[in-house]
Amino acid sequence: MIRAFLLVITLAFWGCQAPTSQKTSVESRKIITAGGTITEVVNELGFGDQIIATDITSTFPASMQQLPSIGYRNQIKAEGILALGPDLVLIEEGYLSPDVVEQLKAAQVEIHSFPKPVSVAGAKKLVTDLAAFFEVNEKGEEVNAAIEKDILELNAYLSSQEDRPKAVFVMARGPETVFIAGDKTFAREMFDMVKIETVATGFDEFAPLTPESLVSMNPEYLVFFESGIQSLGGKEGLTKIQGIDQTTAFKEDQIVALDGQYLSGFGPRVGKAALELAKAVRN
Repeated sequence: MIRAFLLVITLAFWGCQAPTSQKTSVESRKIITAGGTITEVVNELGFGDQIIATDITSTFPASMQQLPSIGYRNQIKAEGILALGPDLVLIEEGYLSPDVVEQLKAAQVEIHSFPKPVSVAGAKKLVTDLAAFFEVNEKGEEVNAAIEKDILELNAYLSSQEDRPKAVFVMARGPETVFIAGDKTFAREMFDMVKIETVATGFDEFAPLTPESLVSMNPEYLVFFESGIQSLGGKEGLTKIQGIDQTTAFKEDQIVALDGQYLSGFGPRVGKAALELAKAVRN
């Protein structure tokens, strides 16, 4: 009789504890993100403290750079992710190789992918989708409202500007690897947003930069990632790009450099990045 009574008490105790145990497991969720914009949005929604590792494109907020890195795109291996023991992996669509995704699923790791934004509408959709995933819809609406506010500020500034500067975005990864952005790129989308006339047209994606093409385009401004200029050895190293010294942009020192994730991420800061670029080419 006493044993039966003790059994009832024990079961009742564990029954009362079950909800607390479930809540703790959610609060201690261990997330790995792959894709700088995914990481940025997860932080903005208030779940940055649950991220235990990221990829090398996840540079914002700066605290993410202190976490273990899983690498970059095709360098990322399932073994490296699994070794960190995540409960959840959130990735930019197409960022990991299909083999890695399948290996993670086979290991019963929860994994979800989201398209990388390439427009303001895409940025807001990603915020909405991730907010729904985390069940914080109101917070998602707040983030999107902040994006809208930034875009209104951008448009107000542009309405007072009549000029449409001519520019080219240059992707540099050292003096031997230099490309220019054409149509269907983040650069073209951003240039259109801030009323910059791109002089690199007639081709999609990125194309190798040649001295002849650079001279013939003769942009008034050259836009780089900060990391791109660093790969050339700083501003002094720009002369390693043949033909650049013959452009108006170089002669008048109209070189613009912005952080890569900030400029190309199309995340919560997209409006701020656009406004900064708009002002930088109208100084």
